[in-house]
Amino acid sequence: MIGDIAGLIAAIAFVALVGLLALPLIKLGKVFDAATKSLEEITEHTLPILDETSTTITSANTQLAKVDTVTTSAAEVTQNISALTGIYAATFGGPLVKVAAFSYGVRKAVGNGISKLKGGAK
Repeated sequence: MIGDIAGLIAAIAFVALVGLLALPLIKLGKVFDAATKSLEEITEHTLPILDETSTTITSANTQLAKVDTVTTSAAEVTQNISALTGIYAATFGGPLVKVAAFSYGVRKAVGNGISKLKGGAK
């Protein structure tokens, strides 16, 4: 009889213990469900962002290739202008300096001749 009562008390204590432990386990299960749902939502929003990022990077690389082409062309134009300037200076620079020197000499000679004529006429 006492053994039956002790067994009954032990069984009730065991049921109460299981009941007390079941509540935190149920709450923990809800936490895991919420975490799973949040992870699914994050994945759902992250994949389109990654796709857009990939598209943006591809577009940026294409634009950089175009900029590289423009930069190369600008460098070639600069070299061509530099060469053309050198040719111009060599072709026209020397004769222009000679013409300027000749015209200066003629002006000086004419100026000296006029001065001598004025001085000789007195």
